[in-house]
Amino acid sequence: MSTRRLIAIFGVLGIVLLAGCSGGISDGGPDPTTTVDEQETTAPGTTGATAVEGELSVHLLNVGQGSSTLVVGPDGETILIDTGDWTDDGEGVIAYLESQGVTRIDHLVTSHPDADHIGGHAAVIKHFEATGDGVGAVYDPGIVSSSATYEEYLDAVDAHNVTLYRTQAGDSIQMSGVEARILAPPAGYLANEDRNENSMVLHLQFGASSFLLPGDGETASEEYLVETYGDSLNSTVLAVGHHGSQSSTSEAFLAAVSPQAAVISSAYDSQYGHPHEEVLARLESRSIPTYWTATQGTITFTSTGSAVTVATQQDAPTTATALRSGDPIEPGTGGTVTDRLVIHADGSETAPVANPDETPPESEDTTTTETSEPDRLTVVEINADADGDDAENLNGEYVTFENTGSSSLGLSGWVLADAADHSYTIPEGTILDPGDRITIYTGSGTDTKNELYWGQPTPVWNNGGDTVILRDGAGTIVIEETY
Repeated sequence: MSTRRLIAIFGVLGIVLLAGCSGGISDGGPDPTTTVDEQETTAPGTTGATAVEGELSVHLLNVGQGSSTLVVGPDGETILIDTGDWTDDGEGVIAYLESQGVTRIDHLVTSHPDADHIGGHAAVIKHFEATGDGVGAVYDPGIVSSSATYEEYLDAVDAHNVTLYRTQAGDSIQMSGVEARILAPPAGYLANEDRNENSMVLHLQFGASSFLLPGDGETASEEYLVETYGDSLNSTVLAVGHHGSQSSTSEAFLAAVSPQAAVISSAYDSQYGHPHEEVLARLESRSIPTYWTATQGTITFTSTGSAVTVATQQDAPTTATALRSGDPIEPGTGGTVTDRLVIHADGSETAPVANPDETPPESEDTTTTETSEPDRLTVVEINADADGDDAENLNGEYVTFENTGSSSLGLSGWVLADAADHSYTIPEGTILDPGDRITIYTGSGTDTKNELYWGQPTPVWNNGGDTVILRDGAGTIVIEETY
């Protein structure tokens, strides 16, 4: 299939869309040809921020150095955004979809034509058209590629007569109960039609929760989004652009989106150095819990409209600059996910509530004895609400522990964390004698025998309630106290 033929295909599709298409795209968004000063720019999902029924789930699949995201609406309708790298040929994505009971892809979205995003497109189309309930429609930004992977994808669309739409800013995907708007690329494209910069950017709104999925958008794409939508980009969860590349997730973009959680899809040993340390530092400076498919496996976000529960296959650090200290998990690894964090509409974050109907296995001893580790170390004070402005008085926020045992207790390598998994590792050589206390302050200072300083740039402990979690050097929870 020649590049000329591909261009001709999208030329026809462009005419159809300009005339107004049906069966998948509406013109519910702002006119992308106007500037932010010429139009009334509202939040990408403002009209959807009302009471909702059911749940929306967003699954970031662990596909290694690539990307694939499954969205399941409250009525079971599905959007599949990208299908991973060409080397896997869609096998891992199809296996995951089947494990979730997915029999139909209602909307297959091509963020852009790079082979690490459309690698499984042809296989997914063939699979669901041959053995499932089909593919409803395919959405493509219209930037072509001469790669064999892209040609195979369009060949599959042709062979199975799947509706193909060129999709740009101002369009929307009609999904029951969810507002799914396309924010980019604009008509006319950006950066000389660069593939990454013209990634399709999708915004999902479900009640008071929202998700921003920017594909591989880089500097030009982010500048367009900020200039066009401004602070209305605000989203609960951000899928970090371009796998955490240095050219994405700028300070201005992060300030506009202001996410409560971020997620990165890339390989553990990415040949491109993804995620880049500068990006991780920017995320950490804003204390944004950050999840990485390379260490947490497949990550799901389940929204009730008023709260989003984050679940992962494997527990690992979510402090952005500490991501690489987690253990890798192979792409395509199966298994269930475990709830890790609940993000509420009011901005607060809490630990998941255990199912009251569940009882621990008989082999688990839920009691402690006088000689157990939890009884040797206790929380004696949690001062979450510092005097004055918490952000200006970081050392007015602290937690104090006491060794109530009869022998000295080594704390080297123990980890203190909150419900959002901000974590602090206690320095080597820290020993707490019987009856002594140790205080860990949020801000910066010089460590002493009984005073340690976390060095956080922003407050950690929520004034309205949080959970103090302390793990020993082996990762065992020694203290878990909610206030």
